[in-house]
Amino acid sequence: MAEQHAGADGKHKASSPNAAGSGSASVLASSSRSCAAAGGGARGGLSGGLTQPAGWQSLLSFTILFLAWLAGFSSRLFAVIRFESIIHEFDPWFNYRSTHHLTSNGFYEFLNWFDERAWYPLGRIVGGTVYPGLMVTAGLIHYVLNLLHMTVHIRDVCVFLAPIFSGLTAISTFLLTRELWNQGAGLLAACFIAIVPGYISRSVAGSFDNEGIAIFALQFTYYLWVKSVKTGSVFWTIGCCLSYFYMVSAWGGYVFIINLIPLHVFVLLLMQRYSRRVYIAYSTFYIVGLVLSMQIPFVGFQPIRTSEHMAAAGVFALLQAYAFLQYLKDRLTKQEFQTLFFLGVSLAAGVVFLTVIYLTYTGKCGHLTYAKIHIPIIASVSEHQPTTWVSFFFDLHILVCTFPAGLWFCIKNINDERVFVALYAISAVYFAGVMVRLMLTLTPVVCMLSAIAFSSVFEHYLGDDQKKDSPPTEDSSDEDDKRNSGNLYDKAGKVRKHMSEQEKAEEGLGPNIKSIVTMLMLMLLMMFAVHCTWVTSNAYSSPSVVLASYNHDGSRNILDDFREAYYWLRQNTDEHARVMSWWDYGYQIAGMANRTTLVDNNTWNNSHIALVGKAMSSNESAAYQIMQSLDVDYVLIIFGGVIGYSGDDINKFLWMVRIAEGEHPKDIRESDYFTPQGEFRVDKAGSPTLLNCLMYKMSYYRFGEMQLDFRTPPGFDRTRNAEIGNKDIKFKHLEEAFTSEHWLVRIYKVKKPENREPLDHQPRVTNITPKQKYTSKKNAKRKRGFIKNKLVLKKGKKLSKKTV
Repeated sequence: MAEQHAGADGKHKASSPNAAGSGSASVLASSSRSCAAAGGGARGGLSGGLTQPAGWQSLLSFTILFLAWLAGFSSRLFAVIRFESIIHEFDPWFNYRSTHHLTSNGFYEFLNWFDERAWYPLGRIVGGTVYPGLMVTAGLIHYVLNLLHMTVHIRDVCVFLAPIFSGLTAISTFLLTRELWNQGAGLLAACFIAIVPGYISRSVAGSFDNEGIAIFALQFTYYLWVKSVKTGSVFWTIGCCLSYFYMVSAWGGYVFIINLIPLHVFVLLLMQRYSRRVYIAYSTFYIVGLVLSMQIPFVGFQPIRTSEHMAAAGVFALLQAYAFLQYLKDRLTKQEFQTLFFLGVSLAAGVVFLTVIYLTYTGKCGHLTYAKIHIPIIASVSEHQPTTWVSFFFDLHILVCTFPAGLWFCIKNINDERVFVALYAISAVYFAGVMVRLMLTLTPVVCMLSAIAFSSVFEHYLGDDQKKDSPPTEDSSDEDDKRNSGNLYDKAGKVRKHMSEQEKAEEGLGPNIKSIVTMLMLMLLMMFAVHCTWVTSNAYSSPSVVLASYNHDGSRNILDDFREAYYWLRQNTDEHARVMSWWDYGYQIAGMANRTTLVDNNTWNNSHIALVGKAMSSNESAAYQIMQSLDVDYVLIIFGGVIGYSGDDINKFLWMVRIAEGEHPKDIRESDYFTPQGEFRVDKAGSPTLLNCLMYKMSYYRFGEMQLDFRTPPGFDRTRNAEIGNKDIKFKHLEEAFTSEHWLVRIYKVKKPENREPLDHQPRVTNITPKQKYTSKKNAKRKRGFIKNKLVLKKGKKLSKKTV
């Protein structure tokens, strides 16, 4: 059967458009022909390689790839040019801090590093909780550059790592598309992925994140897998395993690979496309890839324990069973084979049924969106929200409309590797629709299929000149038919051939139609390039650490409140001070301020985050008890009411309440923070629980005294367009320590408990004796004294004479 499929593939390749340089690169082909003709005249002056069309074609392909790399690298430098060379966002700050520790202390110290500045008082074992591929790659580049006596700071390596890898991604996409279709489509795909916003959003200069190198590893792994399936070579399969190992070390999205490749093999079995090439490729990939992936400390034994890896194991067992049945089919009778097959299928179905019941009962098997819906800490991340149609067009532009055409071309001319790209496209579309973050996995396949669509269109409308240059050889009978077009029967037993409708349609394509279609295609590509440049410049090149606003005259204001506040923390607080903030800012505080944080963006401990959320949503007294139990010294919040910054903590406050309610339902209830009408308001009509919680008081402390505009009253919040309801805010256990220039970052110091707490009521009066009036010395002399218990003499009455 393997030989039959091999012959079928060879026959299909002979008929499919896989000639290098055809298709979308018709300009490439014409230039090759012109250069070849010129080379014929100047054959003595040129070297032997460039006198052949293949030599010029290779040179032109290399030039296009180099220009694609250069365009991709340059378009990712807007942030560095407009602001400065700085690490962006939140997660990259931890990656940079870890890479700095790696280059300073060595690889083994990095694997055994216990970070005491994270998740106080728990800490974090960094080596066993990260994918080290990004840090090792940057550290290796830094080591090589210093070995060559090129002194470069590790920060600059981290800033420019993703733009450099974008060029490698373009090359790997070119190789993969060339294996799927032809070289012209590969060049177009490389140009597409170099500037497409869906990939630039995660690979701009300063975005030192795992996705910056993971997309290259993803595409290169797929290229080596397709090569392995086409050749059945163990050499290419081992290369695929090594690339998969690098992908596992770089990003958790390796799960997409370990599920897509088994799906490809399973569908090939269903389509009866089993061959020895598929057996050798997948068996080697699964065994070697499984062993290599378990060498990453963070992955460990997950490939043999978790449900997302079970599909690969099931397809591996199925492939072995299928190969065994193929072996027995030639050595057993038909009746014996049917009986054995029935028993094997029944046993396999029973094992699968029991496995599914076990995984469902133990809770290890669930729907993809379960965590996103029912776990607030996951649902609170903006990247985990469903993707809108606007996002598809914003990140992919015209490629959204053209990639279904490329998918249709692949399905129309199906073979083993095109089955893979069809499954890749369908699964990536589903996952990208579930979650905005997974738009990143859809972008490469969209670029490849759109390149195939453009390649086919250009080949159809610009490929007639090639047919004229090298007309097909015809036998004498066909020539006689052309000469005697009026005769139906020219020879005995031979009927004259009639032109098909497709050939008539191709003959009817005049130069005007070809020019119009070509111009329309070129206009679409020009619009795509303009859109990519505009989106990259305006949407994806602004670091979240530094903000910018524009005046009416076009001048720009730089809002550097974040670094101002972090620098204040670094210079004015104790080295071991503990800072409480929401988890979004944990990595930045640890990276820029070098201070201990309670929670950060790792979000591995939901109960600890819920405790911080409970402190933020409780009143000051209850929050003070929580802060005392966690040894908090400072509290940092983000407030955007002055400048209209919508990403502040008040807008995130309901997520704090929901996460805290999940762990402390008796103390925190989300309904208490809404009005009776179900509204979340910060004005006078707001909920009393909201107006007295710690987050509200820290955000709006002294804000009621500020009048931002003569048209608005004091205490007017520009972000929520409302006048705050509680302007008389006073603290008992906190005091304001720092407020940035534009009030974007506010830091409060937690007061230490007093040795003797003051009493809240009046002390009881114990002096019962009445107070005597004050008498001066002057009055004391005039006042007659008296003797206590003095005997009183009663005078008798004198008897009168009458009584006698």
